[in-house]
Amino acid sequence: MKKLRLAERFPVFMRNPRLRLLAIYIILLSIVGDGVAFYYNWILGIALLIILILGSIFINDTLHKVNEETTKYISDLSFRIKRSEQDSLLRMPLGIIIYGDEEQIEWINPYMQGYMGDKDVLGKKIANVDKDLGKLLEDHREEKGTVTVSWGDRQFTLLNEQDSHVLYMMDITKYAKIEEAFDDSQIVIGQVFLDNYDEVTQSMADSDVSSLSSFVTNQISSWAQEFGMYLKRVDDDHFFVLMYAEVLQKVEADNFKLLDTIREATSKQNFPITLSIGIAYGDQDLNNLADLSQSNLDLALGRGGDQVVVKAPDEQARFYGGKTNPMEKRTRVRARMISQAVTELMSQADQIFVMGHQQADMDSLGACLGIRRIAQMNNRQCWIVLDEEHIHSDVKRLLTSLEDYPAIKESIISPEAALENANSQSLLVMVDHSKQSLTTAPELYKKLENRVMIIDHHRRGTEFPENPVLVYIEPYASSTCELITEMFEYQSKDSEPINAIEATGMLAGIEIDTKSFTTKTGTRTFDAASYLRSVGADEGLIRHFMKENVDSYLQRNHLIESVEFVDNKLAVCVGENDRTYDPVTAAQAADSLLTISGIEASFVITRRSEKVVGISARSAGDVNVQLIMEQMGGGGHLGSAATQIEGQSVAEVKTQLTTILKKQNDKENKDDEE
Repeated sequence: MKKLRLAERFPVFMRNPRLRLLAIYIILLSIVGDGVAFYYNWILGIALLIILILGSIFINDTLHKVNEETTKYISDLSFRIKRSEQDSLLRMPLGIIIYGDEEQIEWINPYMQGYMGDKDVLGKKIANVDKDLGKLLEDHREEKGTVTVSWGDRQFTLLNEQDSHVLYMMDITKYAKIEEAFDDSQIVIGQVFLDNYDEVTQSMADSDVSSLSSFVTNQISSWAQEFGMYLKRVDDDHFFVLMYAEVLQKVEADNFKLLDTIREATSKQNFPITLSIGIAYGDQDLNNLADLSQSNLDLALGRGGDQVVVKAPDEQARFYGGKTNPMEKRTRVRARMISQAVTELMSQADQIFVMGHQQADMDSLGACLGIRRIAQMNNRQCWIVLDEEHIHSDVKRLLTSLEDYPAIKESIISPEAALENANSQSLLVMVDHSKQSLTTAPELYKKLENRVMIIDHHRRGTEFPENPVLVYIEPYASSTCELITEMFEYQSKDSEPINAIEATGMLAGIEIDTKSFTTKTGTRTFDAASYLRSVGADEGLIRHFMKENVDSYLQRNHLIESVEFVDNKLAVCVGENDRTYDPVTAAQAADSLLTISGIEASFVITRRSEKVVGISARSAGDVNVQLIMEQMGGGGHLGSAATQIEGQSVAEVKTQLTTILKKQNDKENKDDEE
């Protein structure tokens, strides 16, 4: 206590230990100096002592005044800060709610109260005061940072401090509207193409062509005027479209009904015309947008036409239409041009590798045999890349038959051997697929990704090689074997022709993909089959390849017994999660279900391996199973599609599928009501 009282008697600045030491040092120095002065001259010593005493009094008084002024300033500043903090809580444009453990409102600032109206909110739960606000608090309870939310007809940034039970909300409606206006004003570029205009008008009289052209042009122009788009015709079958993003949203909400209007109207005139549209947005560079719109149009055409592809950079494409099977072309000009291009590319390669998709089927291997023969006709070594551990039962029988053809058998190599033999001058041909993720040898694809040729009859998906040297995708074709068979007509007649086993394998691929010429069959399909028969294709051997064993027959019937229905027209069969089924068996079960009256589409879910669950999907024509399978990572055709999913159980895949089917049915029912 005595020490404390003694310290209180010191001047304020002397209470600081550092200043006190400094003062003691100066005093000691002054005493020593004054003592020295007395030693030499007592008068000088007295004068110096007087000066030191007066200086000490002046310094003490000055420092005392400075301390008082500083204390007063700090006190005043502290008061102003506290008052500003209180005023800011009450007046600043930021909503604040302090709530208790039970989410009852303990305090609310006037700004936030303004959004509540005249409601008495203190002591009441937030959800009871406003359900929407309560839901926002519940949905973002664990959020660590700010989030943008909608409350009523306004936009807010919301921050929920869970630890301190404080909710902050800032109204950003004004800025959200500015951002929305900016987004709505973004430029969108579209390309409209008449898929089969040349084929339809080829045999028409000039007056009929003019009438058809005027009708289609008027329909497209009316559509553009209805939504406020700029339309420019650049060719007989090509239109350029310019619009704002706001307009695109309205057109998408309309589901591009223009496609149905033109198809149905021209079909009644016996001149069915279909449209394909590619639309791009989301880039400030108009050149990039134009390129992307053309790429989207190519994607729509690659998927069979009669559909729309809407896509922005780095986003998933959105598809509309695609409800009809693509029409067969009536010209062989493209087949001839492709055949010549294949010959030229093969002549530039030192060796060729051809491979189909994983778990190769008859169309895949038959196409490989056809490409190998074309390479032989052009005096090039061709290797068939095949994973013989994962193939269908019919393919195994074909491989057994190839034992009698050593030259062909020796050309079949594993993915590992192909990867070792390939070099920068090699050419890779992907048949019966165009997705890198489905290919037999992904590492080989990566090594030769700039030397890739694609020949396929499936609709093109968003996953596609970036720089293929040649793309031949014809979704109207029955099979890849049909496309390759047409090429033989334009190859050199001096070379060794296709042999019987190759022709048998290719014809088997056509027959299996067309279900013995009952589906996806056009005039060119029969032309290709006729050619293969003429060069020795053996129907008896094909029947042998396609034979079904007893176990497969029983498994198929077992799967059919598990059938369940969605909306009474979609059949879903599910195998056991601990039992593996052959993909062919699942596909046959899906085909069998379509023969039952009232079933428009069938889906068979089975475990394919320890980690993979597969779905085989089939449609009678009214349901586009390709779009459904694409939502689950697969693809295919309107009437035949499939997918494979890793890391999920059969039950989980079934739940995912039925959810998609129910959503699609709800959407179709809503469209029918409108």
